[in-house]
This record gives sequence, structure tokens and C-alpha cells, in this order.
Amino acid sequence: MQIRLARTPEEIDACYPVMAELRPHVPRDRFVERVQRQIEGHRYALAALHEGGRVRGVAGFRISENLAWGVFLYVDDLVTASTDRSSGCGGALLEWLIAHARENGCEQLHLDSGVQRFAAHRFYLRHRMEIASHHFSRILDG
Repeated sequence: MQIRLARTPEEIDACYPVMAELRPHVPRDRFVERVQRQIEGHRYALAALHEGGRVRGVAGFRISENLAWGVFLYVDDLVTASTDRSSGCGGALLEWLIAHARENGCEQLHLDSGVQRFAAHRFYLRHRMEIASHHFSRILDG
């Protein structure tokens, strides 16, 4: 298993099949452009777990700072290919994210997970994460 940042258009595109399992609303022909725009303007990074010649898991994240959490790593996206779940890929990605956060002076790691993602919640709890809040949102029209 090897985890490395996807930086080139080809490396980013190789992450699409796995990311599409979590973000099916993002069309493939816009994926690389959207990731690159986030990397350039929003401090986003995309880590890919490679094994057996293919991407088996991906994690999109950013390092930021706010008054509530200090310096923190926020995980936007964390997904393992459905064929590779329960194989250790997700745990390896999460541990890599934690180490990356520590190396970059982060005090905390945060993520949100949809209320319907029960298996993901069990995974996060097994990895010593806590349910710390409710996240509220509102779709803004026009």
C-alpha cells in the first residue's frame, strides 16, 4: 500500500472511479477541473491509496484555522472502493491523514458524515473519533 498526493491531471483523474462512489453527482468530465480549482484556491489536497496498480481509496482534505478549533485538518471526502471495503484501506488513509495533520501543526482533525452512512459512522467510532456536533445546512436558491 502506498499513499501519495494526486497532483497531475492524470493522477487526479485516476481517483475518479473511487471518488464517484461517494460523489456520484460530479461528472467525470468536470472532476479534474473541480479538484484543480480547489487545490489552487482553497488549499485542498487529494490523497490516493495505491495498491495492486490501481487507486483503492481517496481522501480529499484541507488544512485551515479557525477560532473554534485552532489549526485543523478537515476531511472533505474519504472513500474506499466498494470492492475494497474492510480490507484496511480506509484505516490506512485515516491514519495517514492523522499523521499528515500532526506533521503540519494541526491540533485537530474534523469531518462530517451524512446521517444515513451508518457503516461509516461505525468505522469512525472504531478509529477513536467522536460525534461532536450536528451539522446544519441550507440550500440557497437564486
